[in-house]
Amino acid sequence: MTAVKRLYPLIACASILFSVVAVVAGQFGPDPYLDPLNVTISEYAVSDRGGVTEVAMAVLGVGSLALLAGLRATGAPVRGMPEWLLGVWSGALMVAALVPTTPIGADLDLAAQVHRYVSVAAFVSLPAAGALLVPRLASDERWKPVARVVEWVALAGGFGLLAITYVAMPGERVMIGLVERLLLGAEVALLGVLAGWLLWTTVSPRLSAGRLVPFGDRGVARERERVAAGSALGGASWRSAA
Repeated sequence: MTAVKRLYPLIACASILFSVVAVVAGQFGPDPYLDPLNVTISEYAVSDRGGVTEVAMAVLGVGSLALLAGLRATGAPVRGMPEWLLGVWSGALMVAALVPTTPIGADLDLAAQVHRYVSVAAFVSLPAAGALLVPRLASDERWKPVARVVEWVALAGGFGLLAITYVAMPGERVMIGLVERLLLGAEVALLGVLAGWLLWTTVSPRLSAGRLVPFGDRGVARERERVAAGSALGGASWRSAA
């Protein structure tokens, strides 16, 4: 495996960790009169003078792209719709970070409308990607150990998506900040599981079951050589016995 492939999970894990810490830290910076339980992260970010929240969103988007690149480079079962949805999530995050919404109570301008739609796209795409990945991961020997965890966090993200849809429309935004933060927590957890397992498979060829799993072209080549050598030895032993 090339050094570049090994860098992808490192970048992804570091970006996710940085984003979580930055978002939490950003909650203490804006106007103390803002209630995080009833104010969305985007609205909180408008009053964040240091721009910590926007930076965290952009970094998380970059880290998600690195995660997607790492999954593809190592042959993880993400081809097709899951990789497209992960790409939508990553791109939407970066656009939302660059195009802020309007302050609370102000009319929505064009930039705020763009921010709203890309935020919706981000929130919807990641739980959908997780749901599509579950059967694929379960049928892949390298990823089977985390398939159930991915299923749990994807399900939590789905419930969170339903909850924020209700709160944002008939629920009149009551506790929308809390619901959004819980949804985002489930989605970041999904990214964390994928990035963490990707990193684990790159640094250790032996998974939790204790069985050697070839990973990368060199690993596959070594496994083929071992099987071929074993077959040749078995054939020689059979001929000697005969």
